[in-house]
Amino acid sequence: MRVFVIGSGAREHALVWKLAQSSRVTKIYAAPGNPGMSPYAERVQIGVNQLHELASFSEKNQIDLTIVGPEAPLIDGIVDLFQQRNLPIFGANKAGAALEGSKAFAKELMTNAAIPTAQHRTFSDYKLASTYLAEHGAPIVVKADGNAAGKGAIVALDMETAQEALQQMMVDRIFGAAGDIVVLEDYLEGDEIGATAICNGTSFLPFLLSQDHKRALDNDKGLNTGGMGVFTPLPFADASVQERIYQEIVQATLNALKNAGVAFKGVLYSNVMLTAQGPMVIEHNTRFGDPETQAQMLLLKQDVLDVLDFANGKELDPGTLWHPGSAVSLTLASGGYPGPYQSGLPISGVDEANKLDQVHVFHAGTALKDDQLVTAGGRVLSVVARGATLQEAVDRVYDATRYISFPGMHYRKDIAHRGLESK
Repeated sequence: MRVFVIGSGAREHALVWKLAQSSRVTKIYAAPGNPGMSPYAERVQIGVNQLHELASFSEKNQIDLTIVGPEAPLIDGIVDLFQQRNLPIFGANKAGAALEGSKAFAKELMTNAAIPTAQHRTFSDYKLASTYLAEHGAPIVVKADGNAAGKGAIVALDMETAQEALQQMMVDRIFGAAGDIVVLEDYLEGDEIGATAICNGTSFLPFLLSQDHKRALDNDKGLNTGGMGVFTPLPFADASVQERIYQEIVQATLNALKNAGVAFKGVLYSNVMLTAQGPMVIEHNTRFGDPETQAQMLLLKQDVLDVLDFANGKELDPGTLWHPGSAVSLTLASGGYPGPYQSGLPISGVDEANKLDQVHVFHAGTALKDDQLVTAGGRVLSVVARGATLQEAVDRVYDATRYISFPGMHYRKDIAHRGLESK
């Protein structure tokens, strides 16, 4: 099979790395890809939002399967375009991707279907939203309705933060049109986790639950980021919790979409809060998570193509998917991230870290400059390790990090702390 992966981050690098292990794959292309993919894939200089150019490349090169990494092309309808041209593609169509592309649509769908989620109100008028905010008070969550590249949800523990978030979204329009409609929802307390499933329109193939670390600093301090690390599976989520998540949230969401005329095929990745009242949806995503995918691909035993084929009717036993043990992903970030940071700084030690047992380094924001690997983003590398126990995986990932350096590099020292405490 000739496979085409769309995207340029560590999530896509992990998918390419896993695809390269499949006996069914004969050629991999990546658009635009990153330097870490070069041993496995031919990079194609087409942007992820150049939908027609991506489709034409797929057609011209007789691609057997295109896999979409980022959310933006899914929300913009790349799957619909490929299907119109009879080109095989994995991912949610535009109607399904609206679950991620519009917070208001997702909240309305969940509310109407009695899927557990926070109480909310939706506003398109700043004055009305501001009045409601004053009545509601803090803590509260302020969300831009549209796609804001993972930065459109502000957890406001005080009124000053909430008012500033509302002002920035609706008046200053820091997210552009994504903030024209804003969702104000109740603040939920508990452990936030991720539930990933491959869906075929009516049923789903569950992945192991995971926990991301969104704050930039140890002890969950600092600003929210795109993810500073993740671990899977979760020792504190027992079988009954998992059953509730997959039936009351994942299956119920598939049913609600189907009732709305949407046969959802692709990845449903749900952020879930484990509250005192039970699991509740924070938000849905319609693509693989990042950094979740990096850890999942290292722990996945099954051919990843077989897993993706579930979306088209292939039957798989969830119990056969995974290696035993745990996997941990650690993000190495540029100095200053998630604020302003410098790019173009030399990176060393990646090859040495990759030689370690059950460790792999995936590129998130890198580039080549005169044959030197340099930083080219806020999240630079994902160091991932697998172990027989969670502690072993944690020890391996931090041991590997000792080999890697670039000016200003910073990372959290407490990834998987919640899992280790529960042990």
